[in-house]
Amino acid sequence: MSSKIRMKKTCQFCNKVFIAKTTVTKYCGDPCAKKAYKKRKREEKISKAKEEEVQRTFDSTLGERLFLSITETTELLGVSRWTIQRMIKRGELKAKKLGRRVIIARKDIDKMFSDEE
Repeated sequence: MSSKIRMKKTCQFCNKVFIAKTTVTKYCGDPCAKKAYKKRKREEKISKAKEEEVQRTFDSTLGERLFLSITETTELLGVSRWTIQRMIKRGELKAKKLGRRVIIARKDIDKMFSDEE
């Protein structure tokens, strides 16, 4: 069955008024729909690139810090929080408590990997 609905809508891309045959139509035609799609994909790529840049910046600041928290150590090594806590408990990784925080020296993390033969 075809619908006889006709309504005036405004194109979300070019802002021209057009007659829509369905209630879900957003664009006045195929060219506007394609341009809107390309614009949306371009913006997604830009936002993804910005997120990756933020992540790279965060990772590079972790590499420069002398002391790391457990959370920062998990991000640096790519392991879970419980793995780091087990390593501390077994004595494989040295850690100090400052109040309620547990601090791990970066040199101890580096030493852990340089001692492997």
